[in-house]
Amino acid sequence: MVQLHNRKRFIAVNPITYTVLICVTLLFIFPFYWILTGAFKEQLVAVSFPPQWFPRTPTLINFVRLFEQPAGRWIINSFVVSISTMILVCAAASSAGYVLAKKNFIGANTIFWIFIAAMALPKQVILIPLVQLISSWGFHDTLAACVLPAAGWPFGVFLIRQFSRTIPAELIDAAKIDGYGEFATFANIVVPLVKPGIAALAIFTFIQAWNDYFSQLVFLNSRARLTLPLGLASLTQEFGADYGVLMAGALIASLPMIALFLIFQKYFTQGITAGALKG
Repeated sequence: MVQLHNRKRFIAVNPITYTVLICVTLLFIFPFYWILTGAFKEQLVAVSFPPQWFPRTPTLINFVRLFEQPAGRWIINSFVVSISTMILVCAAASSAGYVLAKKNFIGANTIFWIFIAAMALPKQVILIPLVQLISSWGFHDTLAACVLPAAGWPFGVFLIRQFSRTIPAELIDAAKIDGYGEFATFANIVVPLVKPGIAALAIFTFIQAWNDYFSQLVFLNSRARLTLPLGLASLTQEFGADYGVLMAGALIASLPMIALFLIFQKYFTQGITAGALKG
């Protein structure tokens, strides 16, 4: 009798749950739909009221006007910054996380807790000394200024350390018995076992670097060195903006992140779920 009651309750609640989920999904999809359709609207149509939910006369003029600006250079700069940051963060975090998880040395826990504290530290707090350091190295107004400060991302070290803790010590000892050095052990034993975590970290890092408007705004000045988010912001005029061009740029800016997630979603899901279970 109890099972029948629970089954009826499940059947009654299930449509409501699905309805709520569908509504929430549509709510999250709508901004992308609006950008997608707005990219093919002329300026007068884009700002008209009531809005035109789907362009009756689609046009590519917004993309043409966007690339009359150095948008191609902005896109290349964004890829250079994002891919370089992703590689550096994954390399630094995987090695540092492995050392903090599997090497016993004085101060290991202290260093780990410093990384934990750094995760809660706002970027604005370290902005002034960071700008002074970058300027003293001669990297100001270069793409390197956006890449190097992110190389030691504390979250990446924390994530890979949690994965590395689950590696059996017997595997590392067996590798040493077989004559593997530290680098060979790390490359052949550790990296394959923490690959889901590294893949998830790579996605996180790429998205963060691609959307990192604040740091790039501080370190980049030359128009030719702007990234795509900064370049699109520079198109906003004092008394108005060409919303069609901005939406065309926003559409282009969103495509790499969507493609990255669709291609690596298996590793992304494995990294998130495994990280939650192994934490």
